[in-house]
Amino acid sequence: MQRFLAPYSPWFYGITRIVVGMMFWMHGTTKLFGFPPGARGGGNPLEMFSMLWTGGVIETIGGFLIMIGLFTSWAAFICSGEMAAAYFMAQLPFAVLPIYPRPGILAESAVFNAFFFLYVAAKGAGPLSVDSLLARRRRSV
Repeated sequence: MQRFLAPYSPWFYGITRIVVGMMFWMHGTTKLFGFPPGARGGGNPLEMFSMLWTGGVIETIGGFLIMIGLFTSWAAFICSGEMAAAYFMAQLPFAVLPIYPRPGILAESAVFNAFFFLYVAAKGAGPLSVDSLLARRRRSV
């Protein structure tokens, strides 16, 4: 299977970055704007500069930048740090392993996002990104 799929690996990476970035972006828009409706948070406005509001700002801006692939490494590094902090602050006092979540806390999601975004920060945007488009334009000038 690897031999068959290897030529498409950069494209699969790009699609995965887009989808995970979009899901992260939606976590932020739910916290800040109540969109999509009916999602966790219920659209209640958050107190500005609270921890949840700050997380929503990072998730909205960072998730969007990761999704479109602009300033990807920086955005992913910041988002990875936010998810690591979320895990250590919300889950670790309750249980070390994220498989035993505290009610209302998505600990597995925080661990997955922290490590995925750290990988994206190290690898970069890849194809299907604004970063890639800008790099091609700089080379052609």
